[in-house]
Amino acid sequence: MHRPWLGYSLSSLWSLQSFKCGFSRLIIRERGRLVNFLRLRTNITRTILYVILLALAISMLLPFAWMLLSSFKAEDEVFTYDMNWLPSRIEFSGYYRALTLQPFLMYGMNSIVVSAIVTTVQVATATLAGYAFARLDFPGRNVIFLIYLSAMMIPVQATIIPAFILINRMGFLDSYQGLTLPFLATPFGAFLMRQFFLSMPKSLEEAAIIDGCSRFGVLLKVVLPLSKPALATLGLFTFMGVWNDFMWPMIITTTAEMRTLQVGLALMRTDLYPDWPMMMAASVMATLPVILAFLSAQKQFIQSLAFTGVKY
Repeated sequence: MHRPWLGYSLSSLWSLQSFKCGFSRLIIRERGRLVNFLRLRTNITRTILYVILLALAISMLLPFAWMLLSSFKAEDEVFTYDMNWLPSRIEFSGYYRALTLQPFLMYGMNSIVVSAIVTTVQVATATLAGYAFARLDFPGRNVIFLIYLSAMMIPVQATIIPAFILINRMGFLDSYQGLTLPFLATPFGAFLMRQFFLSMPKSLEEAAIIDGCSRFGVLLKVVLPLSKPALATLGLFTFMGVWNDFMWPMIITTTAEMRTLQVGLALMRTDLYPDWPMMMAASVMATLPVILAFLSAQKQFIQSLAFTGVKY
């Protein structure tokens, strides 16, 4: 029996199937084009971002490059009309004058002593305070921490005169005690360590306490070994802040024997005109400890940035 509608149905079914296949291929092709377009746009955006960041990095490195190159120039070659970056001949006379004509080594030793004392004590006090605010339960903990943290909103300039009067009455003017005492404990350090301790799992400390370890033993044997990134970050920030501090050492010191490096650099000039090669050489030598400190703590510093996004 002849059934014409059967052939028509089969042809229609075949046409529908062909349409579906063609439409699927079209969707796949358009999706591939969209993915390629999005990938191209992402690459272009990333390239533009990298170019901007590279330009910013170069602009930040230009002053240091000028300082480094000027330290090897002659006195009459630092400021010229043609703006030569490279010295015509390399001279080390600026470094020699900085080390011999000025008490540069004494200034540097004072800065090393002050920075070492403040960094060590501040890391210790911040660790104890941060752990207490993060793990110990005592009445008014959050209120006390909020009051302690509110001290970060007070400008440093507003506390200079009261701090100077207090140091003067204590008899610590022109001494290491006066240079270090106001910076032995800061709210920023306690806040940084508290936030890091809050991100650590409590199970490790609870297991140590079950094994018979005291709270102080938990801090020394469990918490501190895991807190090296935060400790290195806090130590780096503290060292850089104290090393580059100018205002407080300038106010608190009255003799050359107690001046720090930054104050000595500001006063390192002749009667007629500044010796720019000598000042640039001294600035290069003053910058080296900060660079070395960052390079030594770079790994822990990057780890601390990575831990900020980890939630236990």
